[in-house]
This record gives sequence, structure tokens and C-alpha cells, in this order.
Amino acid sequence: MMQLSKTGEYAVRTMIHLAAVPYGELVQISDISRQWEIPEGFLRKIVAQLSKDGLIRSQRGAGGGVRLSRPADTLTLLDVIEAVEGKVFLNKCLIAPGTCHLDLTCAVHLVWCDAQQALRRILNTKSLAELASGVINDRSREPVRALA
Repeated sequence: MMQLSKTGEYAVRTMIHLAAVPYGELVQISDISRQWEIPEGFLRKIVAQLSKDGLIRSQRGAGGGVRLSRPADTLTLLDVIEAVEGKVFLNKCLIAPGTCHLDLTCAVHLVWCDAQQALRRILNTKSLAELASGVINDRSREPVRALA
């Protein structure tokens, strides 16, 4: 079964939380931890990864906290997931050509390619601003609440 890890899930929750506050506003890690039920020690490690990848900025000391490094409408779900999970691959044959000796003759290889491209496209079209507002811009669905 392929699924997002806890690290990925918690990173998404954290980034949606930061996207929901006015841009540039510092948020305490303890507040995010409490509101989203993320163990604070684990969250600090996730915040370090997000900061290293340039998605957030942190400020230490009294009155410190974390904030988005750029506006939420310029950050996507794909940005967040790849910052903590690495590049998204549905199958090992998609990591690099020639990884699997059956690439050229495998009946399902092209399906994996199409599915991976579709997943990346969808994740890349969902901005944090859109998710934070609780509205998914998809006419075929009713608006949903963001990951809560």
C-alpha cells in the first residue's frame, strides 16, 4: 500500500496552518502542535526540514516562531510533500530510465508514467492558500474542510 507518511501528513497540516494566518505572522510551534495534535518534538524535526528546503523561516528566542517563506498562493501541496518525503515516484521504474530491465517491454510501465504525471500535476495545482481557505477549486466536488 502506498500512502503519505506521518511526516508528510504533519508537514501538510503545519503548512496549511501557516497559510491560514496573515502572511509574515510568526506562529509558535507549540500552538501548531496543540491544534493539529502533532507531537512537538516530531514537529520540530519537520519544521527543520521545511526550513532547510526554504518553505518556512524560523525565528528563535522570545517572540519567535515560524512563518511561510513566501505567500501561500505560491506554495503547492507538491512543494510540501517533496520537501519532507522526497520526489514522488509511484514505482521504482520511474526513478530513472533503466532502473528496471523491463521498462521497454512492460505492459504497465506507461500506465505508471501517466499516473505519476497526473498525481504530480494535481498536487502541483493545489496551493496552500486554496487549501487553507477550505475550498478545493474543483467543480465536481463540494467544498471541503482542510485536513481537520
